[in-house]
Amino acid sequence: MPANCKVNEEKKLQFAEFRTLLRQPLLAVSIIAVLLLLIVFVCYPMLRIIKLACTNDLNEITFVNIINIFKSRTYLKTCINSIKLAVTVSILSTIIGYIFAFAINRTEVPGRAFFNTIIQLPIISPPFILALAIIFLFGRQGIITNGLLGIKGNNVYGFKSLVFIQVISFFPVAYLTLTGILASIDTSVEDAAMNIGASRWYVFWTVTFPLSMPGVISAVLLTFVQSLEDFSNPAVIGGNYTTLSTEAYRTITGMYDFHSGAALAVVLLAPTITAFLLQRYWLKKKSFVTITGKTTSQTRKIHGKNTIPFFIFCTFISAVFLLLYGTVFVGAFAKTWGIDYTLGITHFIYAWKYAKEALQKSLLLSLIAAPLTGLLGIYIAYLTIRKQFPGKRFMQISSLLTFAIPGTVLGIGYVSAFNTGFIVLTGTPYILLAAFMFRNISVAIESGVSTLLQIDKSIGEASTILGASNATTFRRITLPLLKSPFFTGIVFSFVRSMTAVSTVIFLTSPKWPLATSKVYGLFDISKYSDAAALVVYMIVIILLAIGIIKFLVSWILKPRVHKL
Repeated sequence: MPANCKVNEEKKLQFAEFRTLLRQPLLAVSIIAVLLLLIVFVCYPMLRIIKLACTNDLNEITFVNIINIFKSRTYLKTCINSIKLAVTVSILSTIIGYIFAFAINRTEVPGRAFFNTIIQLPIISPPFILALAIIFLFGRQGIITNGLLGIKGNNVYGFKSLVFIQVISFFPVAYLTLTGILASIDTSVEDAAMNIGASRWYVFWTVTFPLSMPGVISAVLLTFVQSLEDFSNPAVIGGNYTTLSTEAYRTITGMYDFHSGAALAVVLLAPTITAFLLQRYWLKKKSFVTITGKTTSQTRKIHGKNTIPFFIFCTFISAVFLLLYGTVFVGAFAKTWGIDYTLGITHFIYAWKYAKEALQKSLLLSLIAAPLTGLLGIYIAYLTIRKQFPGKRFMQISSLLTFAIPGTVLGIGYVSAFNTGFIVLTGTPYILLAAFMFRNISVAIESGVSTLLQIDKSIGEASTILGASNATTFRRITLPLLKSPFFTGIVFSFVRSMTAVSTVIFLTSPKWPLATSKVYGLFDISKYSDAAALVVYMIVIILLAIGIIKFLVSWILKPRVHKL
């Protein structure tokens, strides 16, 4: 087709889309509203960061701030530290996550349900809990170093502890990424190889592993981004091992240098955005389809004595989890860790008095942000999959961009964007709600898109033909069918809001303190048992809230028969 004809066809299509929107004013208004929200709360803060990084105090354009980062030995070392940590953690997390996912999905190892449950503990727990456990076990008064081995004054801070904590924290993300693809691989391909005499080991390296490469690449990139953007663990247990996220925080809050802090944020943003785009590009270009719709033989899983190594591996990892979480739980009750292990509730009483208001406000804001995030995410997924409109591509990219933006960068962007100007939100709960929503919206969108692609369009079209409006069709037909991703989006948003650190460390105020900032404050003054008690409070609140949210979502979206 000639270029001119192609351009004309595109213009006709765009004009047809525009006319369709004019006939549905409510839909048009909602699309404009969503686009404005994305521009204000995603694009504008990022542009503000770039502007800060590329200007000086006189508002003159300059690249000195970014150049100085690569000239300064301190900043350059910080950049290298961050990349080194992220690469190490991503590789180790993916290896452990792959073995665990393979054991759960491709073998008949006993206790799979238990292993699958316990591995998700880091996902629903505050980020400080593992750092607390390491201090309790291996610190100066550690029960292992000081109590069992008699090592006095052990230095638990630094690179090795960071790697251990981040691997334990982030390999469940790799596991969840890999478990889906390993479970969906059609085993008839493996069976065919084994039927002609290939060994299990040969089949794994020539068939199973190559087919699971999309999951491996995704897991590596996801854990790389998670490690790079992590603030809480490096801030608490990094010691002299500085990272970009902690250095940006120190530069802004300690030196009051927003321009250099923004430059560090831009440097931090570059590899995370690159990793995110590489992941999207890889999954888009590669095809690893093995599900054809044809009937296949039953999965031939590894069984018998061959499952023993996998059982030992899963048991060891689960034991590490139980040790770490159990230590924090006991530490919250111990009178003085390392000296007097008498159990009591003194730390719980202190933690409640110290952080009662912060816990209440964290819970309130999280409960408000969670359903709003779930609804907005599902609606964006619905618009991008089911509707054609100008600006659709922009909506798709900008709505998922926050997944790749480190929390520290987003927090700096919000401080810069909403401290002055046409929207002033600094010091109010609204800036926290906006940060919670747009930081966590990508999961609701992705899960909604995946589900919508499996729902036949004719279901919604039938409703429209019978006279229902777009709003009614979405509320009474589409939304109930999206109950699972809606619940996923709400729960993920609630948990991430309750446990957020890097995003909100710049946004909290005396009037609106958050529980995580209070935990961080207790770390600063070395009140570790009080911090442990506060973390236990947070875990209990999160678990109770997840149960209540699950019940409410099931009840609200329960299909009902409407009498004529």
